[in-house]
Amino acid sequence: MIDPNFILLYVSSPASSVAFYENLLGKPAVESSPTFAMFALDSGVMLGLWAKHTVQPAATLAGGGEVAFAVADNSVVSDLYTDWLERGLAIAQVPTRMDFGYTFVALDPDGHRLRVFAASGQ
Repeated sequence: MIDPNFILLYVSSPASSVAFYENLLGKPAVESSPTFAMFALDSGVMLGLWAKHTVQPAATLAGGGEVAFAVADNSVVSDLYTDWLERGLAIAQVPTRMDFGYTFVALDPDGHRLRVFAASGQ
């Protein structure tokens, strides 16, 4: 069985997205070019930002998706919500209790959903 370890987001402007994610993640991209950038996350997962007009084969919109950030507990969800709101991130869902836990959703500059959650019971 293979284990996914790389997330690719198609973006309008890699340079703008790099600035956004460097600020959000608190770390620089480990690779950057005019059409692609990559972040090495502490979890070992890689996050790639690819200029959508250069993706080969051309990308088609197949459905929505999210990049999710699991955190330790509800207080971290609340703290990150306040921090991201103060940074000016667009918020798609305010902190809410759902069947899987406490969560909120923000958007990156291209509208990719960024979900922060603490699993139920934490």
